[in-house]
Amino acid sequence: MNNQNNTSVGSAGAPVPSSKSLGQWLSYLESIHPSAIDMGLDRVKAVANAMKLSLDGSLVITVAGTNGKGTTCRLLEQALLAQGKTVAVYSSPHLIDYRERVRLNGELANAEAFVSSFECVEEAREDVTLTYFEFGTLAAMKMMQEWSVDVAILEVGLGGRLDATNIIDPDLAVITTIDLDHQDWLGNTREKIAREKAGIMRHQGKAVVGDLFPPSSLYDVANELQAVVRWATEDFISEIKNDGNTWSWKGKTYAFDNLPYPNIPLQNASTALAALEYLEMMPSESSLQKIIANTVMPGRQQTISDDPLVVVDVAHNPQATTAMQAWLQRYDVSRMRIVVGMLKDKSIAETLAPLSELNANWYVATTEGPRGCNAEVLENALVNAGTTIENIATYDSVSAAYSKARADYQPGELILVFGSFVTVADVLAK
Repeated sequence: MNNQNNTSVGSAGAPVPSSKSLGQWLSYLESIHPSAIDMGLDRVKAVANAMKLSLDGSLVITVAGTNGKGTTCRLLEQALLAQGKTVAVYSSPHLIDYRERVRLNGELANAEAFVSSFECVEEAREDVTLTYFEFGTLAAMKMMQEWSVDVAILEVGLGGRLDATNIIDPDLAVITTIDLDHQDWLGNTREKIAREKAGIMRHQGKAVVGDLFPPSSLYDVANELQAVVRWATEDFISEIKNDGNTWSWKGKTYAFDNLPYPNIPLQNASTALAALEYLEMMPSESSLQKIIANTVMPGRQQTISDDPLVVVDVAHNPQATTAMQAWLQRYDVSRMRIVVGMLKDKSIAETLAPLSELNANWYVATTEGPRGCNAEVLENALVNAGTTIENIATYDSVSAAYSKARADYQPGELILVFGSFVTVADVLAK
């Protein structure tokens, strides 16, 4: 079949799909920029201006942080929807379906909306190069603009200051947590990384910081910008009750004493409540109890099977696995079977260390692709952290490791899958 009638040539020399296929567009987006990351906002701003892109008609919340961005966005979304607001959320990466990156009123946007917005970006960019993420970010914003939503929630992809989402001035900047991740791009200390995250703050703008121990550089940037910040432990606090199933929250004007333990990390739920309070959009306590109980996020503390009991989580850095070590204690199980696959550019030893002494059998997997990590690297990190080598087995794929863990499973145990979005995606697909 002759494809000349189905494509045209774009400014970068790659064929531009003219059909209404989302898959074709995504393949095209992967081909038009030589690198996955290209820090800087000039190119994105130029295309946004050509598109006449604006979210001035919506209340904009931008959420940055090393961990907890997606779950914080999810609880904000659910709380605002419960109050009758129209809400759009842009987040990344996706697990299975690219459409996960844009939600409208809690539902995935349809493929046609993506295709239409991609066409708009392509027409506007002319000879400007855009990365896969930048192209998708502009398309998502275009969709939000056309929907005229009450609230637009933008999850930062990488850092904050130079992230494509930062071309929009937020009404509220939310920073969840700060830890070592993406050091090649953001810096190799929490102080440097905090400065990048703080880039989403604006002069005299509103901000919420959910990190329990913020680096001093975060305070420095807030002071430089004269931002009006609400800080965790200072302006809002949360506390787990003795029963372990409920918690309390206290902010500047609201206090709740009997909230159900969330299905997302507790501190992210607390941060979301602080944002709602700051925006004067806090639901009633009875409504909030239902919202928290029902808020779940794919790939985050997600139970995907009860028999065998299987929980998946995308944790891939030390802060996330330290938190994981704590929430795993809520499971009354005799033993764990842990499937892990990571990317080689992560802090592997530091990430695995908090879990190294669990009563567990480890199923360590090689991950694919240019960023994939060999299973032996993870095995060595576990052994160095004190895990008995007899409790570790290596596999050439996540799928093989997961299949063996299921085969070995005994009643009363827990299968945990973690280490990367790609690892969890492999299991969810299976």
